[in-house]
Amino acid sequence: MRAFLGVESSATGRRWVGPDDDRTRRAQAIEQSTRLPLPVCAVLAQRGVPADQAQAFLTPSLRDLLPDPRGLRDMEKAATRFLQAATSRQKIAVFADYDVDGGASAALLLVWLRALGHKATLYIPDRIDEGYGPNVPAMQALARDHDLIVCVDCGTLSHDPIAAATGADVIVLDHHLGGEELPPALAVVNPNRQDESGDLGHLCAAGVVFLMLVEVNRQMREAGQKTPDLLSLLDLVALATVADVAPLTGVNRALVRQGLKVMAGRHRPGLVALSDVARMDTAPTPYHLGFLLGPRVNAGGRIGQADLGARLLATDNPSEAAALAERLDELNTERREVESAVRAAAMEQATERGLDAPLVWAAGEGWHPGVVGIVAARLKEVTNRPAVVIGLDGNEGKGSGRSVSGVDLGASIQRVTAEGLLLKGGGHKMAAGLTVARDQLEPAMARLSELLERQGAGATGPADLRLDGLLMPGAATVDLIEQLETAGPFGAGAPAPRFAFPDVVIKFAKRVGDSHLKITFGDGMGAQIDAIAFGAFDGPLGPMIETHGGARFHLAGRLEVNNWGGRQRVQLRLEDAAEAHEKNVT
Repeated sequence: MRAFLGVESSATGRRWVGPDDDRTRRAQAIEQSTRLPLPVCAVLAQRGVPADQAQAFLTPSLRDLLPDPRGLRDMEKAATRFLQAATSRQKIAVFADYDVDGGASAALLLVWLRALGHKATLYIPDRIDEGYGPNVPAMQALARDHDLIVCVDCGTLSHDPIAAATGADVIVLDHHLGGEELPPALAVVNPNRQDESGDLGHLCAAGVVFLMLVEVNRQMREAGQKTPDLLSLLDLVALATVADVAPLTGVNRALVRQGLKVMAGRHRPGLVALSDVARMDTAPTPYHLGFLLGPRVNAGGRIGQADLGARLLATDNPSEAAALAERLDELNTERREVESAVRAAAMEQATERGLDAPLVWAAGEGWHPGVVGIVAARLKEVTNRPAVVIGLDGNEGKGSGRSVSGVDLGASIQRVTAEGLLLKGGGHKMAAGLTVARDQLEPAMARLSELLERQGAGATGPADLRLDGLLMPGAATVDLIEQLETAGPFGAGAPAPRFAFPDVVIKFAKRVGDSHLKITFGDGMGAQIDAIAFGAFDGPLGPMIETHGGARFHLAGRLEVNNWGGRQRVQLRLEDAAEAHEKNVT
């Protein structure tokens, strides 16, 4: 397939790939049928939406897309036991993971129970002292004082800790990959159990918890009881779904879309306080959830007190929310500093080892386990390969990995664990964690690299830049962006549309801060657009455009609305550029 606009190697070294002829024809057919703008139709065609389903796709109904919770194994059993504990005032403990998904999942249960006048115990393990998931001492202690323990976003592989919870029933609500055998819990609700179809495998843990509450409410209605409001909880589900990088397709898309509307109402004290410290001054978007709110909720579990995020999300006290949000904001600043140091060291080590292998990995003495996952994500983004980063302490190392599309990292790590090269390991396709003995580090990473190579990891260079079509500056309007947003929300598994602006003139270019670039470009016929390229001077993009010398360029990026001084203006989030030589202008 010919490179889009003839760009074989852009400023960032990527080949531009546009829609093929079939997709272009489908977009044109949708345009003729719906009279929607062609750029919107291009997004629908990319999503595989037929013309007769376009309007339904643009106005998704949670009622229509929400699956029957009872389609998941153990769901009725889990919901019945949870409802029994709640209505008979039994003592309930919620054991949650320390990330956003775990915190939001715990908050869902705590808020729902509070609506019934019931208070549960929250337990989140310390990342360093206890590690991920249930452990034997904690489960034994909780079982002594509680009738029911609900493990959220963890527990599927926790056989011994769950067996140790004698005297209490245990329910697991999770989404991580299951093993051949399930733990001895009363119920294990997990769309990624090996005996599930996998149709709902894209749900995060908060999505699974929400489905259980849907089933609990159904049972309450059948018994003639008044039920808590579930729709008001969708802001928590949306936050977890985006922060856990779950694909925004199917029911996830509807959950996030409705959740963003709930969040915009600013009714949850914790999210209001967090939005304020993050200086959010517009309606929430997936970007805000993934890059402003999520990292702050995570900060407690990464380098501070593990339960801060869950407590913030669950509280109904504005004063407590403000104090918790302030503390999490401070911890997030500390986290960035710690991450920066580890990232520099990891990148140097990985570069020495080679960035063209199927697996990019680094391990360092004393690297904070709370930031290794973020650093792994950065390595993955730079290399377009699965990445693992490990912090060594004593005879062991604890690490985290991130994968690329089409490569199942969690399954490979489970395989290496089963073979005895890892002490512990698990996760899902795109993210996983592991514990390795220091003397097994090299053979474990070699074996993991071998398994990932079999899945195609490392077979490509920098990822192609995929574009949804061409736009001229005069056609990029606020109205068009609003219409494009109806095809969202955009995020993992449903990327925001990216357009190329061909053969434009750089009117203004200025370096902003240490590494960002701000420009204004036009088509030479009066229409102009502002653009911002974050981190442009960390690579070749910034210097090339700053010293343009009057050359014309093809520019590529994503459109957004910039709200400034009460005015709305179109802005391009610039991602790439290529000089517009006559031979490659089409």
